[in-house]
Amino acid sequence: MTSRPDRIVVVGVTGSGKSTLAARIAERTGLPHVAADDLTWLPGWVGVPDDEQIRRIAEVCAGERWVLDAAYSKWQDVVLPRAQLIVGLDYPRWLSLGRLVRRTFVRTVTRQRVCNGNVESFRQVFSADSIIRWHFTSFARKRDRIRTWAAQPPGPAVVRLTSPRETRRWLETF
Repeated sequence: MTSRPDRIVVVGVTGSGKSTLAARIAERTGLPHVAADDLTWLPGWVGVPDDEQIRRIAEVCAGERWVLDAAYSKWQDVVLPRAQLIVGLDYPRWLSLGRLVRRTFVRTVTRQRVCNGNVESFRQVFSADSIIRWHFTSFARKRDRIRTWAAQPPGPAVVRLTSPRETRRWLETF
C-alpha cells in the first residue's frame, strides 16, 4: 500500500491489546478511534441486540476515516469490505492471557469504568460469562482467523504481528 490507509481494523484474541493499539494508531494518524465495546454493550453489561450492533457498525464503516478495535464475527462482513488494512495481533496465549488477567484484576480493584460506564467485578471474573473464560473459549478460533487472513487476505491488506516488539516497530514506521 503506497499511502497510509484511512480505514483500519485491529483484530486479535481477547487480551492481546487491540484497543490500546487502535488508540495508538489513531493518535499517530489522526484517524478517529472507535471502540467496538462501546457499540456493543449498554450500561449494566446489557448486550446491544445483534441487529442494532450491525446498524451501529455499518454507520461507523460508512465513514471515510476510522480505526476500529475489533471485527466481531456477527458483523465482520460489514467491516471487511470497507477496511483498507487489517492489523492482526497474533500473540502467544501466555502473553494475551497474562495481560487480560492483569487488566481485569486492576479494573476490578479500582472499579475503573469501561464501555458505557460498566464496571468489572470479581463476580463476573468467576461467572459463566467471564472474560477470562471467553479468552479460553475463543483463542484458537480468533488466532486461526488471523493466520488465515494473513495467508489469504479477505480483501484488504493484512499485517500480522506476533510480538509486542514487532508491533512497536511496525507502529514506529507506520
